[in-house]
Amino acid sequence: MSTSRMKTRDIGRSAVRDELARTAFPLFCDRGFDEVTFEELATVAGVSRSTFLRYFGSKEEVVLFSFDPLGAQMVEALLDRPAHEKDRTALRHALSPATGFLNRDPAEGLALLRLIGRTPALCARLREKQAGWRPGLARALAERPGARPGPDLRRQVLAGTALECLTVSLEHWASSEGDIDLDGLINDSFSALSD
Repeated sequence: MSTSRMKTRDIGRSAVRDELARTAFPLFCDRGFDEVTFEELATVAGVSRSTFLRYFGSKEEVVLFSFDPLGAQMVEALLDRPAHEKDRTALRHALSPATGFLNRDPAEGLALLRLIGRTPALCARLREKQAGWRPGLARALAERPGARPGPDLRRQVLAGTALECLTVSLEHWASSEGDIDLDGLINDSFSALSD
């Protein structure tokens, strides 16, 4: 099979996943994540349960799949930062894809964060995703021009700290109902590291 056909298939699959998730999201927000079944999700989407399960293996993935590209996007943003920037500054700017994702539609972003915040299973799964992003960011730090050779511990700590700054900032942004500037919150979080 040709590469272009595979890409078209991947794009098609992504579009279907996006549409199924968009259809499901209001149901989760209205009824609560734990109260909604796969049968109900399929009915609302107008597909069979087996079709819905072909695209999503769990309800958590229905809500959180849109976060999946962020890890690679943040790595790319980090690798694009100027060589003269300190690692912490470069990491701060590498979080831009995450803030851009939520700022694209702030009302929807806030609803998503509220749903995650009140659902322990979603909180845990998002934390797993973030833990999966850390090694990629640490590797990107090692690939930056002028990177110090040596053990990976420092880079892992820096990447983990940056992701925790993002998490805390998102929590504050959600609790303020979006009234506080998200980028400003992240800047403040990073500034707190030097206090």
